[in-house]
Amino acid sequence: MSTSRPLQNRVAPNGEICARPARGLMMGNRGGRLHGPDQRLGIRRWASKAWISCRLSFNNRRRQVMNAGYTELFFLDEATALAAGHRPCFECRRKQALAFAEAWANAAGLADRPRAPEMDAVLHAERLGDCDTIRLGDAPDGVMVRLADGPALIWGGALRPWSFDGYATPRPLNPDAKALALTPASVRAVLSHGYRPMVHPSADRTADPARADRREGA
Repeated sequence: MSTSRPLQNRVAPNGEICARPARGLMMGNRGGRLHGPDQRLGIRRWASKAWISCRLSFNNRRRQVMNAGYTELFFLDEATALAAGHRPCFECRRKQALAFAEAWANAAGLADRPRAPEMDAVLHAERLGDCDTIRLGDAPDGVMVRLADGPALIWGGALRPWSFDGYATPRPLNPDAKALALTPASVRAVLSHGYRPMVHPSADRTADPARADRREGA
C-alpha cells in the first residue's frame, strides 16, 4: 500500500503553503528553493521578492516537483495566486503579465508600464503588512476577502466560499458589509482597472435559491 503524502506546496489565499492533494489550475514560485532534499519546506517562505504565477505546462518542459531548483507551488486559480501576492509570469504568461502591468500603470497614473522588480517591491511590502478592511461593494471581481468561516471570492456580484478543491455555493453579497481583504491593495487596483483573472470553473455555479435571503459579510 502506498504511504505517499501530499507535498507542502499548495497555496491558500492568505499565502500559507499547505500540504493538500488538490493541485489546482496554476503553478508558481517565490523566486527560488524553499525545500530540502527530503522535499520538506524549511523555515523560510520566499527566496526573493519575485513571486509569480505560471501555467501548468509550457513549451513541453518537464520537471520533477520539489527536486532541484526552485520550489514549485500550486494554486486553485489565478484569483488565489493574486490574493497570495503572486503576479503573472513574464515568460510563460507574457500576455497576461503585460496586461497586468498595463492595468497597474493606469491605476497608479504612470506614463509607462512598470518593470517586474518595481511591482515586486510594492507587492512584497504589502505581503508583509496587515490586511485592509474594505467595503464589499467597493471591491472588483477577483478580490478575495476573509469571512468568519474562511476565505471567499467576490465574483459576479456574489461571495463564493473558497477551498483547495474549488468554490462552494455562492452567497449573496451585502455591498455595505465590510471584511478584511486578502488581495493586496495594488492588486485590487489592478483588478479595478480592467485586469480579469482566471478563476476555477466552480466559481461560475449559480446561487442556491434556498439561501437567497442570507446576506453575508464579515
